[in-house]
Amino acid sequence: MRISLSMMFGALIVAGLSAPTAALADGDAVAGAKVFKKCAACHTATEEKNKVGPHLVGIIDRPIASVEGYKYSKAMTEHAAEVPTWTVEALNAYLHNPKGVVKGTKMAFAGLKKDDDIENVIAYLKDPAAAK
Repeated sequence: MRISLSMMFGALIVAGLSAPTAALADGDAVAGAKVFKKCAACHTATEEKNKVGPHLVGIIDRPIASVEGYKYSKAMTEHAAEVPTWTVEALNAYLHNPKGVVKGTKMAFAGLKKDDDIENVIAYLKDPAAAK
């Protein structure tokens, strides 16, 4: 007997189960804290203190290039005019390839290559306290 994927999905719905939601794919803050160690030489996510790079406290949905006291590159301020907010999608793209997204950025980091690492770092940035 052959069962199609649509029949299986329909059976899950009838049984009261559903397909995975976006909330389940949000990443793991604990794993993200470990990956964030690659970022910690230049950034902090737990205190509003700039290092080589700006602090990342409250970065999700924060305007790009907006941290007081941090001197952003011209490239980043120009990017902020095009993409004004650090949405999850904007962070995802930037963390994959910083220099490809913001040509001329001061950030020397090449980016994170694994989607899971990016999801986990974003989960950590959303709530660093969840990693404790």
